[in-house]
Amino acid sequence: MAKDETSTAFEKALRAELDELRAQSETSAQSRATVTLDQQSVGRLSRMDAMQAQAMAQATERRRLARIKQVEAALKRIEDGEYGYCLTCGEEIEAKRLATDPAAPLCIGCSRGGN
Repeated sequence: MAKDETSTAFEKALRAELDELRAQSETSAQSRATVTLDQQSVGRLSRMDAMQAQAMAQATERRRLARIKQVEAALKRIEDGEYGYCLTCGEEIEAKRLATDPAAPLCIGCSRGGN
């Protein structure tokens, strides 16, 4: 897909998503921080709750970082003029698929393991 209005619109959406993901990562940093084990100020159940919340925040951050990598890869494909083509078979990715997920690297067939 040559860089045209459509890929420019996808690029804009990808950059906005990337900015949002990075902002979320920054604002959630404290919830991923190490839980202190100060038995004087926090009871055992409160510490367990804090540790569970920390684990969930860390898992969310791992998913967020994976998505950031996907978005950055899509932006690189736009920059290289390779955006919109399946990384497996080389066929053009359907516009509906890209509208749903602008970072999609594979066509529907390859994403399902069909090719």
